[in-house]
Amino acid sequence: MIARTWRCTASEQGALDYLHHFDHTVVPELQQISGYSGAYVLRREIEAGVELTVMTFWESMAAIREFAGDPPNIAVVAPAAQAVLRTF
Repeated sequence: MIARTWRCTASEQGALDYLHHFDHTVVPELQQISGYSGAYVLRREIEAGVELTVMTFWESMAAIREFAGDPPNIAVVAPAAQAVLRTF
């Protein structure tokens, strides 16, 4: 199993909006990819707001590339997510 992680920051409301987007848009899309094994979003309060760490789990690099393209280590952040995040 391969874990793919990335971090972002948001305001309190932005974090809530991102989590809604993740649960209702991202996860259903990921579930359609063969080799996707699950995901977690970790939340941590920081001085500037909220830091989120997104962890997705994959069976192979081929599955990650199907999701992320090449190079597979670049974060995939949809415009709807970008709109509610401060950094990513």
